[in-house]
Amino acid sequence: MLHLSHPSAVIHGEINISGSKSESNRGLILQKLFPQIRLENLSNADDTLLLEKALDSDSGEIDIHHAGTAMRFLTAYFALCQGKKIILKGSERMHQRPVYPLVEALREQGAKIDYLENEKFPPLQIQGQRLSPSNFSIPGNISSQYITALMLVASRFAKPCKISFTTELTSRPYLEMTAALLEKIGVKVNFEPNGVTIYPTHVLPINLKIESDWSSASYWFSMVALAEKAEVKLLHYFPNSRQGDAATGKIYQLYFGVEMEASENFISLKKIPHFQPPKNFELDLNATPDIAQTIAVTAAAMKIKTKLTGLHTLKIKETDRLAALQSELQKFGVETKITDDSFEILSFSQGLKNPVIETYNDHRMAMCFAPWALREKISIADPMVVTKSYPNFYEDLEKVGFIINL
Repeated sequence: MLHLSHPSAVIHGEINISGSKSESNRGLILQKLFPQIRLENLSNADDTLLLEKALDSDSGEIDIHHAGTAMRFLTAYFALCQGKKIILKGSERMHQRPVYPLVEALREQGAKIDYLENEKFPPLQIQGQRLSPSNFSIPGNISSQYITALMLVASRFAKPCKISFTTELTSRPYLEMTAALLEKIGVKVNFEPNGVTIYPTHVLPINLKIESDWSSASYWFSMVALAEKAEVKLLHYFPNSRQGDAATGKIYQLYFGVEMEASENFISLKKIPHFQPPKNFELDLNATPDIAQTIAVTAAAMKIKTKLTGLHTLKIKETDRLAALQSELQKFGVETKITDDSFEILSFSQGLKNPVIETYNDHRMAMCFAPWALREKISIADPMVVTKSYPNFYEDLEKVGFIINL
């Protein structure tokens, strides 16, 4: 149990967040496919370390624990490793998260992948084959990670490969991030109305510098919004970022009064003077679902009635994030309504004193609620789940005056 508070609600500091987990994981797969690539500013998150270890392992059994990105990316990668036989497994929750859209897309093109327990779910047994298909078909509305996994491995094929979407596309910014990394190493990518085509090429030696993680930055936007006074500099962020969660900047300026100034290698955050928050707003987060929890908690703390839509992917994450949010916000007296793809804040009443936040093995639950400690003391159960994406989170909070007791 971790107890979190702030004596003044005034925060000032310079924070160095490690490289984007999303970009790092893509970069590691590309580096394995093209060893001439060198990576800078890799993420120090658990998910990235697990993926890196799995890619370097000679074992016939790989356990990726809670790392959903690693499960999807490694499924596609090992399917191409000719002559290699791998069992790919994870945590109990991972074995409840579907992987069949990706598996079926690969199987249709000759991959040998078997479900070892429940149909459509990990663990998997993968017998690597030499694949070079010209077309994949996959739903576009379940997880962008399935499509990204195919985009990454398609860059190694001998001929162009089209990945056709059988449904409307979700989370396009994550695919654009993948495309941007591929284009940096010389691989041409062409988006079309119903798919994306990858044109392989000879990749030259190159250093890829990973931008710091925008999902992790979102918690600092929330802190600035909830603080009495604030000025925070976040290092290693680039202008015109291709990370989808860079939308945080505009969202927090418009609804929560956080001004962002971007420089060549950092962003500065401060409160907009005399900002009047809206009484309510509605926001479609179909393209950026990973910042939904942060936005919901910020809105609840500021007593703004809010409706967030486009959230259908949150039910198959580390936990059912919509149900978890509803349960924990209730402790603060916040009444909410959830559907399969939306989260709505309806009303506010007196909450519990010193509420204890359950984290549900979900790193984002711990971090999205932490800024509330600028308003009142809170406690976080199983606080070290943050290592999944932001291992230095609590150390960084201490740098700006938060008091942490275990």
